[in-house]
Amino acid sequence: MNKYRLHIATLILLTGLVGCDKSEVGDISLGVFTTQDIKLNTLVDPLVPGVTCHVASIEADLSFADPSDSSIACRQTGEITAAMIATIDKSKSGEIVFRKSKSIFFKTMKIRRVFDAESQTLMYVSYSTKETSGSFKHSLSTVPLWGTQAYVNPVGIEQPPSR
Repeated sequence: MNKYRLHIATLILLTGLVGCDKSEVGDISLGVFTTQDIKLNTLVDPLVPGVTCHVASIEADLSFADPSDSSIACRQTGEITAAMIATIDKSKSGEIVFRKSKSIFFKTMKIRRVFDAESQTLMYVSYSTKETSGSFKHSLSTVPLWGTQAYVNPVGIEQPPSR
C-alpha cells in the first residue's frame, strides 16, 4: 500500500512540475469545474531582443482537449538595431521564433516572425499545427521599426518632408 501512495505522490508532483514555465506571467482559471486555464506567457525574440511578445492561450491539464485559440501582442521594449535585423530570415515565410507542444495529439503552437521590408515592420503570427494538418485559427501582431536604429527608408517610397 505504501508503494502505491509513493507512486501517486510522485505522479502528482510531476504533474505540478509540468505546469511550471519560467515564461509564464499569468494563469487565469476558467472555472471551478474545469481544468482549462488561460495561460499568459512573455516571450523575448531571440534575435531581436528589443521585441517582447505576450501570448494568451488555453491550456487544459490532464485533458484530451485540443486547444487552438491563442492571441499575441508584441511591442518594442528595447533597442532594435540594424545588426539585429541583418540576422533574421527575410523570406516570405519568415522563421519560427517559438514553439510549444499544446496537447498529446501532436498539436504545437508556433510563433513565426516575418519581415515586411516595404513598411519596415516585424510581423509576429501565432498559429497551431498538427503533424497531419494546420489550423485556420491564428493571431497577428506587428512591431514597426519607425523610430528605431534599424529603420531605413524603403526603396521607391518617398517620405513626407519634415516640419
